[in-house]
Amino acid sequence: MSHSARFSDYRAALSTPGMRGPITASLLARLPIAMIGLSLLLYVQHETGSFATAGLVSAGALVGVAVGSILQGRLMDRLGPTRPLLATVGLFALFVAVAVLAVEAGAAPGALVPLAFAVGLTEPMVGSASRSLWAVMAPAGSVRLAGYAYEAISMEVFFILGPGLAGVLVAAPWAGTGVVVGAASMVAGALWFALNPTVRAVRPVRTRGSLLGALASPGMRTVALAALGFGVTIGFIEVAVPAAAARAGHVGLGGLLLSLWSISSVLFGVLYAMKPVPRAMHLRLPVLLGGFALLSTLLAVPTTLWGLGLALFAVGTLITPQSTTHSAVIEQVAPRGTATEAFGWVVTAVTVGLAAGQSLSGRLVESHGTGWAFLAASGSGLVIAALVWVFRGTVATPAELPSREEVELVAR
Repeated sequence: MSHSARFSDYRAALSTPGMRGPITASLLARLPIAMIGLSLLLYVQHETGSFATAGLVSAGALVGVAVGSILQGRLMDRLGPTRPLLATVGLFALFVAVAVLAVEAGAAPGALVPLAFAVGLTEPMVGSASRSLWAVMAPAGSVRLAGYAYEAISMEVFFILGPGLAGVLVAAPWAGTGVVVGAASMVAGALWFALNPTVRAVRPVRTRGSLLGALASPGMRTVALAALGFGVTIGFIEVAVPAAAARAGHVGLGGLLLSLWSISSVLFGVLYAMKPVPRAMHLRLPVLLGGFALLSTLLAVPTTLWGLGLALFAVGTLITPQSTTHSAVIEQVAPRGTATEAFGWVVTAVTVGLAAGQSLSGRLVESHGTGWAFLAASGSGLVIAALVWVFRGTVATPAELPSREEVELVAR
């Protein structure tokens, strides 16, 4: 299978017969993906006056997403995407409505956190379904890889737009506007996607699955490990950057600075997919993570926010290439009939990594400063990249593994 994509491949992927409707619907469904959690946090903080309560509620939603991505992925692999998406959309709308009413009623954190978990758990995983659809609709090779790259690039765009929209809408006359607008967009897009004829025609692959599901594959466990390292590294940085902005007396610049690495991520992601290095997927996983971790050391050098912004722009170049690689390598390692769940495990691994990195980064920032948090981001990423390197053989295809003669030649 080709491991690179040209501009013509992007055009071919986006014009694949039957994909125009699902692509448009998934855009609407995924636009608020980085908006709902932040909108909920800002809404709760506005109504309660407590960042501690808001943080607990946000964490509850994050844990819900981590669990829901796997459960929904497994259901979609076994039943097809339409029925699970319709069920989760209904539950998601219900839990969002109940959560808003609870916030308005001044409910205690003991009630708000479980509701936030339920919101995250039932958040419709259109991204996982959309990603797995390319394996059905696009031919194997560079066109399908372009489809995976498009998924990663579009997600980066949403992560740029989402926080900005959340920040604007929290200033509306009612602080819960962002939660409702984001949920409405997600519900409308998910319904449109689930009911599209192309999506409804997808039939599950009948297999005798393991209780471990996609993780029964050693290669899939290696991909999840790489995704975990990716999330941990980003988690450290996402806390340290706003902290650096706050200590410089410019609290509002934290989000803007993080947007810089998303911009470079999108721009470089398109170019990288055209000529990826290394070409072999089993080498690309550890090399990209290790390169990302090494670049992260640049963030500890600047003494001004201008310098930090330039460093973030440089570090961001290796974000989308990793997301694209995670999506593409699933095709090599996921057990038959588990593609959607496999992508769910990637989402979960990144989410768990983000939570761990953010938690540890907050402590380091308070005790030792932002520089140490940036160095910890780099060190954590390098350690996990080394582990991925050790297990790289679980991801390699037979053609990529060295022959017996090559092994004997090296031994000599």
